[in-house]
Amino acid sequence: MRILSLILTAIAVFLIGLFTKSPHGENFKVSCSVCHSANNWKLDKAIYSFNHATTKLPLVGQHVSVDCKMCHPTLVFAEAKTGCVDCHKDVHETSVGFDCNRCHTPNSWLVNNATQLHQLSRFPLVGVHAAVDCYKCHKTESLLNFKVIGVECNNCHNDLYLATTQPNHVAVGYSTQCNDCHTLFAKTWNGAGSNHSFFPLTQGHAIADCLKCHTTGTFGKISTACISCHQTDFNSASNPNHQAAQFSTNCSTCHSTAPGWKPATFDHSVFPLTQGHANVDCLKCHTNGNYTNIPTTCISCHQTDFNNASSPSHQSNQFSTNCTTCHTTAPGWTPATFNHTNFPLTLGHANVDCSKCHTNGNYNNSLSTVCSTCHQTDYNNTNNPSHSALGFSTTCTQCHTTNPGWTPAQYTQHDSQYFPIYSGNHKGAWTNCTDCHQNTSNYALYDCIDCHTHNKTDTDARHRGRNGYSYTSTACYGCHKR
Repeated sequence: MRILSLILTAIAVFLIGLFTKSPHGENFKVSCSVCHSANNWKLDKAIYSFNHATTKLPLVGQHVSVDCKMCHPTLVFAEAKTGCVDCHKDVHETSVGFDCNRCHTPNSWLVNNATQLHQLSRFPLVGVHAAVDCYKCHKTESLLNFKVIGVECNNCHNDLYLATTQPNHVAVGYSTQCNDCHTLFAKTWNGAGSNHSFFPLTQGHAIADCLKCHTTGTFGKISTACISCHQTDFNSASNPNHQAAQFSTNCSTCHSTAPGWKPATFDHSVFPLTQGHANVDCLKCHTNGNYTNIPTTCISCHQTDFNNASSPSHQSNQFSTNCTTCHTTAPGWTPATFNHTNFPLTLGHANVDCSKCHTNGNYNNSLSTVCSTCHQTDYNNTNNPSHSALGFSTTCTQCHTTNPGWTPAQYTQHDSQYFPIYSGNHKGAWTNCTDCHQNTSNYALYDCIDCHTHNKTDTDARHRGRNGYSYTSTACYGCHKR
């Protein structure tokens, strides 16, 4: 019986719905059973299955628990509005627009990112403004109307501008744009909070008392020239005397803004201070406080060094007084080099002490460049072969280079004047001179037969009737010169 009654009730609901006009509007197509049951016409939450996400306003956050009639008071769902202001009163009085979603979410009216949202406005919150209470700028009775007077500095800070007396902003005619002088990141209006980029306050200039420079009590344009503040320092400077030396009054030529004016540097490009000149006290060269027209010749400072030089004596040898001919600016004058092009110092001559050749302190141009001048003893003592006994030339370069130890030696005139041993068949066929010149005391004697051995009997027979023949090396060479 129960099943039958339910079936009849359902048929009755269907027939009523078929012949009765829907309260939800003529074009409403959703089946009644989605929201209602046969119990009554009230919304039956037990069977409610309408998907509100398919509409223009999906239900999320606080909207999920709102009674349907709060948004659908006429029950004609097509008449429902989706704009925030259609349901919610604009407590901000149009001061921020009608789009609540810009700041709020359906979850709550609370705004947790007001500062970030403010960055998208016409007055981003930068520096100290980011920590200021909203109501400091948004002053209304409800505290919810966010209209402001303006976004210029003077709109909020005009009272401070007018009240400031040190300096008097109005009298001086300062700009009402506070950030011309003040930074948004400072907590105070003075000291580190001032934007002094037009004249950077660095090191010694980083003073807290502005009146040290702005002595008139006004902060209008004053000279940025060093001398406008430091004339007394310039006049009283005595080491060196700036006035007497006619130094530039542009202090930055030598000084930085470091306290105490030190370290001081000077562009000494007119006479570069390198190596031994680098750390010399200025007064060593600039004697008697003279800083103008100082000669740049070496001898003007180093005459005493030149006069006292004894190894070798620069005076007696008439050396040039232009020290750079031999010396650099290295401390101690060493190493010293001399352009020895008149007698190139190569190989064995390269590292010889100057006094080995320049004996008795003689460095003038009359010194002989003949080898035997220095090497006569070497010539006399040589016995392989004996140069003196054989009457060799004292011009060592005929056989020797400047290699240490005199080796290798080569008698280059042997092929042209005597017998070809560096060319032809004998090239490379011998090692020492004594291979042929077995008598080292007489190089006029030589031996062919020891290398070119022959049978005397056969050789005599082959040369029978030859004029001047004998079984000797000199006879061989008489006919066989090549």
